[in-house]
Amino acid sequence: MALWKETGMPGASGNPVAPTAATPERTVPDIPAPAQARKPKERGEGGDSVIAANLTIEGKIEGSGNVRIAGRFKGDVRIDGNFNMESGSHLTGQVLAGIVVVGGELQGNIESAKRVDVLEGGVIVGDVKAGSITVAAGSRMRGHVEFGWEDEKPAKLDFGRKGDGN
Repeated sequence: MALWKETGMPGASGNPVAPTAATPERTVPDIPAPAQARKPKERGEGGDSVIAANLTIEGKIEGSGNVRIAGRFKGDVRIDGNFNMESGSHLTGQVLAGIVVVGGELQGNIESAKRVDVLEGGVIVGDVKAGSITVAAGSRMRGHVEFGWEDEKPAKLDFGRKGDGN
């Protein structure tokens, strides 16, 4: 049983040469193509923007997409996506995002989030306004919390005028 084909291989000049024991042409098994070829990611698509654990950054984050912080950041975060603070991370600033997950320490307010999850070991020093909030055992918070309220102002009640006699 031969481990090579008996057909010629191209030589340095591009002309086929007969295989010898020193230069056999080996057969390569067919490798199936991936079921779905990957296309390049479009701008705004794909994974999270990450501030790694060994980074300290000061500035502001604005835009769309998800942001994940494992390091330290000083500044405001305003995104049309989700914001995730990993354990050991630290943020000093305001946060405006769809879903906010706090596993590190946040010193600042969370505004108008759909949902806020404070994980075990997470710390918030500031006010939180969200559609819903989940607080794990072992987390800490100091500040004012509002959840479950729509952004609408409450309707004024009319109890009638004083002195009507009715």
